[in-house]
Amino acid sequence: MSRAYIFSDEAGCLTFKKDNNVSRYFIVCTIMLPDCAIGDRLLSLRRDMVWRELPVEEEFHATEDRQIIRDEVFDYISTQDFRIDATLLDKPKAQPHIAKDKHTFYKYAWYYHLKKVGLDLLKDHTEALFTTASIATKKGQAVFSTAANEVLQQVVPHKQWRAFFPRTVSDPCLQLADYCAWAIQKKWERKDERSYEIIKDKIVTEYDLWKWGSNTYY
Repeated sequence: MSRAYIFSDEAGCLTFKKDNNVSRYFIVCTIMLPDCAIGDRLLSLRRDMVWRELPVEEEFHATEDRQIIRDEVFDYISTQDFRIDATLLDKPKAQPHIAKDKHTFYKYAWYYHLKKVGLDLLKDHTEALFTTASIATKKGQAVFSTAANEVLQQVVPHKQWRAFFPRTVSDPCLQLADYCAWAIQKKWERKDERSYEIIKDKIVTEYDLWKWGSNTYY
């Protein structure tokens, strides 16, 4: 049997209003790896950073890491072979029935992401392990875990798959997904493509779901 290892993270918030601290886009980003060895090497990189007395924390987190840390992580990422797919939802264009609550919107985001790339990701595999960064609260985790599982059942019903929702700190491959989602978000939100340029050759799809829509709702 051949197993696909798919790790995911989201970028942007699930708030639907215009504000300085509210993202315009919600981004679902998945990475598919041939195996999980890349995570072991990320752990080795972090241990080496500790030895060199760099300001590294207990996990790699692109938003919070110092630039000196991000530079080394992206330099490492640039040498690795894996696939990135991203689906972008321009939140002001979300129709009211889609944005009526976070649960509904999250399901839409995942459904369209997996509808776009799911079959292609799994075409050469008989099994898939989906590892998705957990939501901060137990209540939120239960809601979003159910949503993701429902979507997987719809999109990949004939595959053997498992879904797992650990904290990002627990798996360095999730930290890799975080870095990729962050780089894509910086491009779309800030027009900052410095980090995006490093990973763009690994991006297979970068799908703006409502690109052709013109109506906005806030």
